Amino acid sequence: MTRFPELPQYSELAECDGLTEWLPQLADSLSEFLRFAHPDAIKNQVQWQNQLDIPLPSEGVGIGEVVGELCRWVIPNGSQIPNPASSAFITTGATTAGVLAGLACSVASPQRIGLTAFHYLEELSLNWLAALFGLSGFKGIYSSGGSVANLLALGAARQQAYEQLGCDPALSGLNRPGRIYASAECHHSVQRAAAVLGLGRSSVIKIATDSQGRMRPQALLGRLLADQGNEAVPVAIVANAGSTNHGAIDPLRDIGQIARQFGLWFHVDGAYGLPGILDPSYSAMFDGLEMADSVVVDPHKWLGAPVGVGATLVRDRSLLYRAFTQEAADYLEGASFDQAHSSMASLGVPYFDYGVELSAPPRGAVVWALLREVGRQGIQTRVCRHNQMAKDIAALAERHPELELLMPPSLSICCFRYVSDAVEDLNGLNRQIHQRMLERGKAMPSTTMVNGKLAIRPCFVGARSHQQHAMELAEEVLVVGRHCVSQRTAG
Repeated sequence: MTRFPELPQYSELAECDGLTEWLPQLADSLSEFLRFAHPDAIKNQVQWQNQLDIPLPSEGVGIGEVVGELCRWVIPNGSQIPNPASSAFITTGATTAGVLAGLACSVASPQRIGLTAFHYLEELSLNWLAALFGLSGFKGIYSSGGSVANLLALGAARQQAYEQLGCDPALSGLNRPGRIYASAECHHSVQRAAAVLGLGRSSVIKIATDSQGRMRPQALLGRLLADQGNEAVPVAIVANAGSTNHGAIDPLRDIGQIARQFGLWFHVDGAYGLPGILDPSYSAMFDGLEMADSVVVDPHKWLGAPVGVGATLVRDRSLLYRAFTQEAADYLEGASFDQAHSSMASLGVPYFDYGVELSAPPRGAVVWALLREVGRQGIQTRVCRHNQMAKDIAALAERHPELELLMPPSLSICCFRYVSDAVEDLNGLNRQIHQRMLERGKAMPSTTMVNGKLAIRPCFVGARSHQQHAMELAEEVLVVGRHCVSQRTAG
């Protein structure tokens, strides 16, 4: 008889149990973090790295010590992204409802497969999103964010375009090159999607924009007419509903009509800006959204979900299935039954065949929690507040002699800069101001370019960001700007 070596004895149950014992300590540490009274992680980088940089342990220290190290060294040295003073990236810290729902998912339903309440909330919340944005009849799927969401939408577009030519690209590959027509301001994930889908990054044809960063329909029409008779298959037109750079909303109806004229898939990237449709002062700019064949939105942006939640909504979800099905697997389909008497005996909606993820958390429960907590009105109030913050900064920049508005604000993004007659290189000056602002940590925007001018670019999406944060940011630009000018002109 084969004898196996004895292994150290430990209780796996002890590793997995005890949430009620350790969650309060973790919650206290996270609550303290959200006060943002701690220094930036880089300030004491050597100290916390020295504490964490140890060899792989041969013996565990137990859950108590792990929680203690999380609270002492990891959480206090986390990201500035959740800080309401941070407006650099179009992502933010999750709301409490999102955090709690995410925790519930990770413990009670680590996979979205199965006839469970979590799986049910997947479809329910997708339907809620479609209703929130006026996309009647659209169905969808969650993924890790806008990059994958765009990939899925354009995968459906590719499937339809080549099927019309008698080719199944998902089954047999591409028999001809293809083209995607997108705004010059489109997110770079569109190019990556084209690469992954076998079309190639060079297949993305960039269409010129106007002075506000919006696609020019006549330029699109001219390019499509010029390309008629070309060997390449026209696959899709991609429009922005809130571009990353400037928050630009393309003329959706005009573009949608051109898409119909040429029989092309019309995709709208609203990863950041789609919730802007809820603001009455911007809603008319979304006219034509209902003409889209696919729309994406990231709940981990304006809706306040933890990072890792993107949604693709499509008019015909069967195209997603044909584009991304992994085909039958004995261990999956063979484990399900038409008449299920156990949640484990039903796969439910086959999301694993609508996208590129088999293993995936039930993200819908998070979106459900966010919308259930504050409702449509709560999201609308947040969106309107953030858009007004951008307008407030723009109004100040227009009237203040040391500030210059570089582009009228669109949604919650404002592009402006500090100006001084004493400095010739204003791009260099504003780059210095931005760097110094990040070091000070009182207001942390990003930058972009507007017609060759470097802009200070705050984007307000955080649920914890309010009017005072906008005014504090503008004041910080003035304080830091004056200091930088005095340094440059001294002596």
